[in-house]
Amino acid sequence: MSECKLDHSHDDVKKKYESQSAFLPEEMNPLFEQFFEKDHTQDILNEVFHLLKKFDLASEEEKSERTNRLNMVLRNL
Repeated sequence: MSECKLDHSHDDVKKKYESQSAFLPEEMNPLFEQFFEKDHTQDILNEVFHLLKKFDLASEEEKSERTNRLNMVLRNL
């Protein structure tokens, strides 16, 4: 993924999640519910946003890598 210089807000991440949630593994829903109940650093917000960005267009291999990374990030908060 390319590096982005924009900082994404909590709302940006939530909107991106909502637009991509149908393409994510269902078992991730509770992790995202917990994620959105808390405040996070800008780095975490940006990382989650970019892992979600264009998730629906990613190859199966890329989706798997992103899912693994999202699981790591969301489970360790």
